[in-house]
Amino acid sequence: MGIAERKARQKEGLRQEILDAARDLVLKEGYESVSMRKIAEKIEYSPTTIYLYFKDKNELVESLCEETFALLLATLERIGAQHTDPIEQMRACCRAYVNFGLQHPDYYRVTFLISHEVAVPYSMVMESMAAKAFMYLRTGVEACIAKGKFRKVDVEITSQALWAALHGITALLIVKKGFPWADKNQVIDAVIDGAIRGLMA
Repeated sequence: MGIAERKARQKEGLRQEILDAARDLVLKEGYESVSMRKIAEKIEYSPTTIYLYFKDKNELVESLCEETFALLLATLERIGAQHTDPIEQMRACCRAYVNFGLQHPDYYRVTFLISHEVAVPYSMVMESMAAKAFMYLRTGVEACIAKGKFRKVDVEITSQALWAALHGITALLIVKKGFPWADKNQVIDAVIDGAIRGLMA
């Protein structure tokens, strides 16, 4: 390994260490209570070092969310590629979404369950991993309609409603662990089956 390659790996390693520390602090203390100084103290670096990687806390948290969406999108693409029938692909990807949240609850909490709305230009939003992940779901809805599997419904409304259903069950299973759930897999399947059957032609 060359010197340049080693330095690049060390730099990426420190960036990931900063992200991991920030995620942990946001989960424990909330977005508003976390500062760049606290993050620096947690990893035993100076705040100046953090600013070499992120211009402010907003950018850092946005990077945390982008990391989550990148992992989610990769999961959806991998699962989706295993199916040719659009309904089966939709069903598998819906289940993969819920499983992702349950397998990575810290990522899911920071991205979806903690308030940290950051204003960014529309052009950046559309290029974000979040937009790409949503567009993957939207494309799946379009494919089901095109193949006559779904009724002719409004694609945008349907995609958002489907996401809302998936997020709802995922969030509840993460934050309401003490609830006397029936068999969780059956509950998840019931939510997904109900959403898909309600759209079928």
